[in-house]
Amino acid sequence: MNAQKRRAIFERFRAAMPHPTTELNYRTPFELLVAVILSAQATDKSVNAATARLFQVANTPEAMLALGVEGLKSYIRHIGLYNSKAENIIKTCRILVEQHGGQVPRDRKALEALPGVGRKTANVVLNTAFGEPTIAVDTHIFRVANRTGLAPGKTVRQVEERLLKVTPPEFRHDAHHWLILHGRYVCTARKPRCGQCLIADLCEWPDKAAAVAAADKAHA
Repeated sequence: MNAQKRRAIFERFRAAMPHPTTELNYRTPFELLVAVILSAQATDKSVNAATARLFQVANTPEAMLALGVEGLKSYIRHIGLYNSKAENIIKTCRILVEQHGGQVPRDRKALEALPGVGRKTANVVLNTAFGEPTIAVDTHIFRVANRTGLAPGKTVRQVEERLLKVTPPEFRHDAHHWLILHGRYVCTARKPRCGQCLIADLCEWPDKAAAVAAADKAHA
């Protein structure tokens, strides 16, 4: 895919959604950090349902520590892997209090040192809470980048590095949100909605024509 086509893709995303953001509900960097940790292998909807109650009683590292692991579990038990997530969140809160003055660090190395926080989570926090031009590659973005030809790569890290290289600077901050939402609602895994895709003519997916034809037939 050439640079002109990539620019056109991001221009269309920006025109359709000038100010994209995460679908996780949060008000502070700490709330976002907790929500992103909880969102691993879980839906944003389930996380938002849990944090709506949780953040009313504990929305700081100190308050979360006061809840303790078992207290935290009572709020998140309907989220997948809640046992390990509760333990990681409490450990993270302790580190935030003891090493960072109760604040979420604006530093990749410090973020990735927190239990339950990997590169993807760190990228989300840096981008969404602190405005850094990072791109967190999840399964949706990995699929979209490879399927469309926007930034193909065999691994998540390869796709991230490729996206950072080929995405024009003016689009880098919002690229993560545009791509994840596109993958979540349009360029889906099993049945991509090519007939509803605003970048269909720019996409270089080899099976695109067949998908469009199938969609047209289904709506005929």
